[in-house]
Amino acid sequence: MEEQDRSSQSRPPHVLIFPLPLQGHINTMINLAELLAIAGFKLTFLNSHHNHKRLVKFNNIAAHFERYPGFEFKTITDGLPLDHPRSGNWFLDMFEDTMEPKMKQSLREVLVNSSPPVDCIIADWFLGFALDVAKEVGIPIIFFCTSSPCCFWVYYSIPDIIQAGELPINGSEDMDRLITTVPGMETYLRCRDLPTFCRKLDIEDSIMKLIVKQTRKSLQADALILNTAEELDGPILSQIRTKCSRVYAVGPLHAQLNTRLNAKHGESYDHISNTLWEVDKSCIFWLNKQPNRSVIYVSFGSIASMSREQLVELWYGLLNSKTKFLLVVRPNSVIGKDGEGEDVVMELMEKSKDRGYIVNWAPQEAVLNHPAIGGFFTHNGWNSTLESVVAGVPMICWPQFADQHVNSRVVSVVWKIGLDMKDVCDRKIVEKMVNDVMVDRKEEFAKSASEMAKVTNQSVNVGGSSYSNLDCLVEDIRIMSWKKLTK
Repeated sequence: MEEQDRSSQSRPPHVLIFPLPLQGHINTMINLAELLAIAGFKLTFLNSHHNHKRLVKFNNIAAHFERYPGFEFKTITDGLPLDHPRSGNWFLDMFEDTMEPKMKQSLREVLVNSSPPVDCIIADWFLGFALDVAKEVGIPIIFFCTSSPCCFWVYYSIPDIIQAGELPINGSEDMDRLITTVPGMETYLRCRDLPTFCRKLDIEDSIMKLIVKQTRKSLQADALILNTAEELDGPILSQIRTKCSRVYAVGPLHAQLNTRLNAKHGESYDHISNTLWEVDKSCIFWLNKQPNRSVIYVSFGSIASMSREQLVELWYGLLNSKTKFLLVVRPNSVIGKDGEGEDVVMELMEKSKDRGYIVNWAPQEAVLNHPAIGGFFTHNGWNSTLESVVAGVPMICWPQFADQHVNSRVVSVVWKIGLDMKDVCDRKIVEKMVNDVMVDRKEEFAKSASEMAKVTNQSVNVGGSSYSNLDCLVEDIRIMSWKKLTK
C-alpha cells in the first residue's frame, strides 16, 4: 500500500480546465492554467473548436505552452455549427437547449478517455452540468467564477430580492431605489445597478432563472475560485464564504501571472495576449508620441455592440472634450442599416485624425500601462475593470450587460476610482465626464486609482493575500489528487 501511495504521488496532478466559450472567460482561465503549469501540474485546456481556432489564428499560443511539459489543448463542440455567427444574445438564448447537452456529452467522453486520468476539474461556474459529470465519474471539481464577486453575490441573492418584494422594478421612476436584501451591499446597490435581466417585469424570466440556477449550483463544488483580491472585495468574500467554506481569492490573475512569470523568466519575458481578435499594435506607436496621462482609452469589450447613434454621441462627446482619445471599434460591432455602421466608423476616422486614433482591436494590457493613458472609458467587464485597477487608471463606466452594471457601481461609489455613466449616452454627459476624469478632477481620481493599484499589486506579490491563496489552492489540489489516487 505504501508503495502504491509513493507511485501515486510521483505523478504530477492532472487538472482539466474547462472555460465557458466566450473570450472574457477564456482569457482568465488560460492565465489560471499557466499558473498551475508553473506549479508543475499536467494541464488539459478544454476549449470549443470555434474559439480554439481563433486563439491559434491570432496568438502564438501553441508555441508558448510548449515550454510546459504535459500542457495539452483539447477541443470539443460548443453545440453550434462552426459557421454560426455567435453574435448578439446567442449564448444565453441557445445555452440550455442546444449547447449544454452536446457539451456535457463531450466532457464526459474526454474525462473517461483521458490518459493519465484527470485528478481535478476546474470549470467555469456557469457550466453547472460539469458538476453532474464530475460526480458521475468520481473526480473532484472546483468552479471558477470569472465574474466579479459582487455580481456573483447579487446573482445568488436574486431569489431573496424577489421574495422581499424588491423585484420587479416598477418603471423608470423606481430605478434609484435601494435594494436592501443583498447582504453587504445594502447602502449602495440600486435597482439600476442590478444586472439588466432584472429589469424585466417577468420574475419567471428564463434567463434570470438560468443564471440563478447556475450560481447556486456552483456553490456545491469542492471549492470556488474568484478572480479578485481580499483587499478589493473582502466584505463580499466574507458573505460568499457563508455559503461555501473553501473560497480562493487569487486575483487579479493577469497580475499574479506577470509576477510569477517575471520571477521565473525575468522582467523581459514576453507574455501572450490570449485574444480572439487580431490586435492592431500601431496604436502603441501613436501613444508613444502623446504626452503623459493625456489620452483617454475607449473600449467596450469583446461582445458589446452599439448603435450608429450611440457611436456618434460618444464620438462628439470625446471630440468636444478637447482630450485626445484612442477608440476601439470592433468589426461588425456598430449596428446600422445596410452597412451604415461600418460607413460611420470610416467617416469618424477621417474626421478624428488630429485628435484621436481608431483601431479594430487594441493590445489592452499594454495600452492601459502606457504612460500616455490617463483614463479608461469602459463597459466594465470584470477583466477590463481589473486591468484598469492594476494599471492605476481611473474609469468612466458605460456598462451594457451581465456583471457590468454592478461593477460600475462598485468602481464609482465603493472604490471611488471613476464615474458611472450607465443608462445614458449623450454627448454633453460624455464631454463632462471625460473632462472630470482627464482635467477638472484629474489629480483626485489619479491619486485614488494609484493607491488602489498599489494595494492590489501588493496582493499578487510574495507574501500578499492572492499570492498566498494561490499557493494554498495548488497545495489543496495536490491533496485532492492524492486522495483520489489512493482511494
